[in-house]
Amino acid sequence: MQSASTTHPPVARKDLIKAFSASLSGTTLEWYDFAIYSAAAAIVFPVLFFPSGDPMVGVLLAFSTYAVGYVSRPLGGIVFGRLGDKVGRKKVLVWTLVLIGVSTCLIGVLPTYQSISLWAPLFLVLLRFAQGIGVGGEWGGAVLLSSEYGDPRYRGFWSSAAQIGPPAGNLMANGAFAGLTLALSEEQFFAWGWRVAFLVSALLVLFGLWIRLKLEDTPVFKAVEQSGERPEKPITELLQSESRPLLSAILARIGPDVTYALFTVFTLAYGTIVLDLERTTVLGAVMLGSAFQVVCIPLAGYLSDIINRRLIYGVAAVGAVAWTFVFFSKLESGDATWMYVGIPVGLFFHSLMYGPQAAFVVEQFTPRLRYTGSSLAYTIAGVLGGAIAPMMFTLLLDNTGTWVWVAVYLAGAVTLTLIGLIMGRNNNVQEDIDHLEKLAAAQLSADSADEVAASH
Repeated sequence: MQSASTTHPPVARKDLIKAFSASLSGTTLEWYDFAIYSAAAAIVFPVLFFPSGDPMVGVLLAFSTYAVGYVSRPLGGIVFGRLGDKVGRKKVLVWTLVLIGVSTCLIGVLPTYQSISLWAPLFLVLLRFAQGIGVGGEWGGAVLLSSEYGDPRYRGFWSSAAQIGPPAGNLMANGAFAGLTLALSEEQFFAWGWRVAFLVSALLVLFGLWIRLKLEDTPVFKAVEQSGERPEKPITELLQSESRPLLSAILARIGPDVTYALFTVFTLAYGTIVLDLERTTVLGAVMLGSAFQVVCIPLAGYLSDIINRRLIYGVAAVGAVAWTFVFFSKLESGDATWMYVGIPVGLFFHSLMYGPQAAFVVEQFTPRLRYTGSSLAYTIAGVLGGAIAPMMFTLLLDNTGTWVWVAVYLAGAVTLTLIGLIMGRNNNVQEDIDHLEKLAAAQLSADSADEVAASH
C-alpha cells in the first residue's frame, strides 16, 4: 500500500491553510455566539428574563433555555447534515454561519421581562432554538472542511481546527463579559452592557463569511460527487448500514460534553451563588482554562495520530472524573485561587478527549455519509450530554446540598463514553485514499480529453 502522500495529487499548501483557517475561524465565531449565551445564562438572564425570589430557581430557568440550544441541534444535524452530503460542505457552512449570527444579534436587542413580560423569555427561547439549529449543522461540516483537505494519516491534527473553536469562542465570550464587568458599573452592565457582547458578533460573522466564501469544497466531496456516489437518502442509508458507528460516536461524545458543561458553565453559577465569589474571579479562571485549551487541543489531536486515538481519549475521560472529585473537595476550603488551578486542569483533561474526538467521530463513517453521520452523532450526544448537564448539576446540588452527586453524574456520563470508544473502529486511511485516487483519475481523464479536443 502506498502512503497517503503519494497516492493522490497534493493539495496546495495555501488551500490547506485556508481550509484550516476557515474551519477554525468559523467555529470560533459561531461558538463565541453560543458561548456568550452560556455566560449570560449563568449571570444575566436569571435577573433580566427569569426574575425570581430564589436565585437558584432563576439559574435553573436560565439553564433550561441554555438546554434549548442543544435540543434543537438534532434538527440542524438532520437538515444540514443531509444537505452536506448532497450539495457539499462549503455551501452548508455558509448557511449555518448566517443563521447563528442573525439569531445572536437579535438576542442583543431583545426587550427584557420588565418591558414585555412573558414575551421576553419566549422570544429568548426561540432565538436560542435557532442558534442551536445552526450549530447542529456547523460542527460536522467544519470538521470535514479541514480533515478532508489534510493528509488522512494526520486526521487528528487537521480535524482539531474545528475543536479549537469552542474554547477560543468561550475565551472571547467570557473575555467580553469580564471586560464589560470591569469597565461598567453593575447598573450599566445589566441595563445595556451585556447587549454589546451579543451585537459585536455581527462583525465577527462577516469576517467568517469572507473566509469561507473564498474556499472551494473538499477534495473528498469532489471525488464522491464525480464518482456518482452521493447518497439520495443519507439519513435512511446511515440508519440502515452504519447504525453501530452512529451509536459509538454518540456515546463517545457524551462524557466530554458533560465535562465541558461542568467546568465552563456550572462553575460560573456554583462559584458566584454557592461560594459567593466575584464574577470576575470565576470568569477569569474559565478564560485561563480556555486559553490553555487552544494549545492543548491540536496537540492532543496530533498525539492521537501517532499513538492510539482511543487510548488517549479513554485515559483522559477517567482522569476528568478523578479530577472532579479533587476539584470540588478543594473548593470547600473557600480558597478562591483554587478556581485558577481546578478549572484549567479540568479543561486539560477535556482537551485530551476533545482533540481526538473530531477525528474519531469522522472516521466511524464512510466518506459519502460522513456529514450526516457526524452531524447526527454530534447533535444527539449534545442533547444527552451538554444540554441537560447544567440543569442536572443544579438540581442535584439543590436537592442534596452536596457536590458529590454532581461528580457521580459525570462519572456516569464518562462510563457511556468508554463504552462508545470500545464499540468504535480505528482510523481507516485507505477509504480517503481510494476516493482521492478516483478524483485524480477523473481529472487526468478530463485533461486528456481536453488535449485531444485541442489537437483537433
